[in-house]
Amino acid sequence: MKDHVSGVSTAYHNDGSVYYRASVTYNRKHISLGSYSDQHEGARAYEEASTILNGNRREIEDYDPSFALAFQKYVSLVNLRNNGIYFKTPIYLHSKYFIYHITPELGLKFDRDDLFFYSAHTIQQKGGYLFICHYGSQYGILSRYGVHQFAVEGKDYIFVNGDNTDYRYDNIKVINQYMGVHEETKKGHTIYTASIHIRGNYILGHYDTETEAAIAYNKAVDLLHKKGLEKNYIKNYIMGMSSEDYQTCYENIILSDRIINYSTE
Repeated sequence: MKDHVSGVSTAYHNDGSVYYRASVTYNRKHISLGSYSDQHEGARAYEEASTILNGNRREIEDYDPSFALAFQKYVSLVNLRNNGIYFKTPIYLHSKYFIYHITPELGLKFDRDDLFFYSAHTIQQKGGYLFICHYGSQYGILSRYGVHQFAVEGKDYIFVNGDNTDYRYDNIKVINQYMGVHEETKKGHTIYTASIHIRGNYILGHYDTETEAAIAYNKAVDLLHKKGLEKNYIKNYIMGMSSEDYQTCYENIILSDRIINYSTE
């Protein structure tokens, strides 16, 4: 195949080896389709993109793994054709929400308020953990809803309609917003139990408010570190509380004897 194939250009790696860049132009917008080691694959990607944008009305559900186009790029092109907007991330717009298509089998639904953020951030998946990278750090997508890193679905938060791919704000209810804290009801009275995991779970105490339980967790972390336990616990940040009020509460918190007498030896 010759170098003048439409939509394909020759490029070179630092070591001098050849690869091929595929691109397409639509409504005067130049869109990169990806890099390919084989010129024929680059040409196929260009042809598939041209078909989506100008010919056969392929939709997202028509994607086939045999296509040269990556699935994420395929979604972006279908959205461009149907909605007139190109996103670098695999977003498809609906009237009141959008779907971020991670794979052909997995699409996440978000409010339009999140459109600017996710058009600039790629969602990645590792096991069942969904995260984005921002300024060199990883953040779970649930953190945007006040769900802490090690939260458990069904215990610390729930999807109101039962659909765990629906990340619209009204569909996520945070039950326990702090590390090491969970709500309990005993004899009709709501209490908050604080616990911390060392080699097993240690109950720190039962408290009248969620804030007290969260501070009890922080106090236990400090105590364990003083005892020489080298474990990277994430402490709770208490919003809307002055440093003076925090310190007063911290000093008045009583922890269980089991954690006070814990030995690292």
